Amino acid sequence: MLCPASRERQNLTQERARALAAFLRRPIVIIGMMGVGKSTLGPRLAARLRAPFVDTDREIVQAAGCSVAEIFARDGEAKFREVERAVMRRLLRGGLSVIATGGGAPMDPQTAALIFGQAVTIWVRAERDDMVRRLAEDTTRPLLQTGEPVEVIVDRILAEREPVYGRADITVSWRSDNPNRMVRDMLAALQKFIQR
Repeated sequence: MLCPASRERQNLTQERARALAAFLRRPIVIIGMMGVGKSTLGPRLAARLRAPFVDTDREIVQAAGCSVAEIFARDGEAKFREVERAVMRRLLRGGLSVIATGGGAPMDPQTAALIFGQAVTIWVRAERDDMVRRLAEDTTRPLLQTGEPVEVIVDRILAEREPVYGRADITVSWRSDNPNRMVRDMLAALQKFIQR
């Protein structure tokens, strides 16, 4: 059972989310490095906004009929980015939704033009050491399967991607391991963004 102050804060957050959803007409696209929690935060943000949530990697797997790793192994990254672009183009036509992208989606210039031109973008940042810790045991991501130490891969990818991620309309940084707090930060940042 929530105390009155907590209940009031929760009601205020829900009212803010409903007002934001009524105002927003474009999709919200969450970008950022692999392992920062886009697929964890996205459904929670979508639920608060009462909007659909879509994970582009899941959509790509469905469209291609095989896993992301299989697409990379069989057809290469260029083919994966082509499928990803087609999926993103389709998803951006749907009005308000929350879309979590793969970490490399905005690195393709055509996909970046779609994302930054047709959506409200949120960059989820995490500290480099936190990303290394989260990805250290991950065997599912093709970009981590080079045989290099995870630290080296993360540093290289961060150097390439942060300037592009920095084009996002909104940036939120992990301040704790509490996803609900992060979603509250996202809602507050969205409110400020639409009031500009």
